[in-house]
Amino acid sequence: MSDSTWREPSPQAMAASAAEPTAEAPHFRRSVGLFPAIAVNMIQICGVGPFLTIPAIVAVLNGPLAIIGWILGAVLAMADGLVWAELGAAMPGAGGTYLYVREAFQYRTGKLMPFLFVWTAMLSIPLIMSTGIIGFVQYLGFFLPALTAWQTHAIGVGVTALVVLALYRRIESIRALSTVLWVIMMLAVGLTIAAAYSDFHLSLATTLPAGAGDLGKFFTGLGAGLIIAIYDYAGYNTTAYMGDELKNPGRVMPRSIIVSIIAMMVLYLTMQIGVIGTVPWQEVAKSTSVASLVVERNWGHTAAAIVTVLILFAAFASVFAGLLGGSRVPFYAARDGVFLAAFGKLHPKHNFPHVALIVMGVVTAAGTFFDLTSVINMLVAVAVLLQSVAQIAALTVLRRRQPTLERPYRQWLYPLPSLVALVGWLYVFYATDRQSQLMSTGWLVLGLIAFLIWARVARQWPFGPKPIREVFLERQMSSTATASATTQTHAR
Repeated sequence: MSDSTWREPSPQAMAASAAEPTAEAPHFRRSVGLFPAIAVNMIQICGVGPFLTIPAIVAVLNGPLAIIGWILGAVLAMADGLVWAELGAAMPGAGGTYLYVREAFQYRTGKLMPFLFVWTAMLSIPLIMSTGIIGFVQYLGFFLPALTAWQTHAIGVGVTALVVLALYRRIESIRALSTVLWVIMMLAVGLTIAAAYSDFHLSLATTLPAGAGDLGKFFTGLGAGLIIAIYDYAGYNTTAYMGDELKNPGRVMPRSIIVSIIAMMVLYLTMQIGVIGTVPWQEVAKSTSVASLVVERNWGHTAAAIVTVLILFAAFASVFAGLLGGSRVPFYAARDGVFLAAFGKLHPKHNFPHVALIVMGVVTAAGTFFDLTSVINMLVAVAVLLQSVAQIAALTVLRRRQPTLERPYRQWLYPLPSLVALVGWLYVFYATDRQSQLMSTGWLVLGLIAFLIWARVARQWPFGPKPIREVFLERQMSSTATASATTQTHAR
């Protein structure tokens, strides 16, 4: 067996799960603590998102009412985050949703659900990163306003290549770089907020537009605003894709999710109020670089240039963190025999999934050639169908199917958060444009066809056996047996 594969120690373990790697095989190191985990989440949540989307959410919710969109977005993110927290703490392996749907739905549909999730993840995760690159290029326009369309595309591809190069190294280096980039991101947010409040006018921040009491118009705008808000909160689950790299994942993962959502909600509200309290919201709604606008108005062009540079670093950081976590998804799927075998290889020297990283980098670069709004709507529509709703169902199924599985964190007030998340995600899907709904549904249909072809060739269900592999229960039983044997040995 080559150095780029994982070693499974026994036929029993192979039948039940992909076992823990042995000392001879490459494996991830549990080296990421609570602060770096929160930093990775916050980098991915923030990045360049609010700097791009504040004008959009202000436009659809008519100024000060945008605050409602940010609050409801945080409520949905928190409800969904509690689903992630229980699943991630109980099953702390790299791969996130892939692991949860694999464990929950294997009893009835074999490998269908994990296959479909990876099918969409290979598209959706890189396209999320594409929005960060699009934002990077948009803010670069502050310095280079005369860029042509092809020049912006070339820059986007170049920045994507730089991100992949930064990730092409050991996890320890990535952890240190993540912390540095988190500091830069927070500095960009902090300076934008400070500039806004240095000449803040409460009347601007609280003046409601005419017709603000029209509930029909409000709820129409709320749907569009919630799509924008939940896109900006996306990333609170990044550490769930890094379960094999977290110290004490049962403690670190839930806390990293909860703390990052609360912290970013406070930052978003503070920034939103500050921006529309500095610049009339009608002007904010038309801006393409709102942070540069606010800082330049209150502190001058030089200060705006400095903040713009920091925002460019923040955009880079968001793509960095997203590809770091996302590249683990096809790796684990391939290792479990649910995706192409090439994606299951680790780098022979640095022990990271280099094939998955490179392919996702290529898809990210391709996504930068599309319109930002179209990408966001498509991403949200796809995520609702095969990640958000599927995970909510998986949590309930696993509580019934695997009641003895250790759960270091159990969802508060279960099943209320799951129900809130389900209603919220279905409303968000309804609010997306019809083209995105049709495209996401069409992609799932293609995935189903691809699965049937793959299952026929590989002789998997429904054309072959449907093995049940309770991976984490097997590991739990093995650990308990080992601990019991050790105790008995010491007793003798």
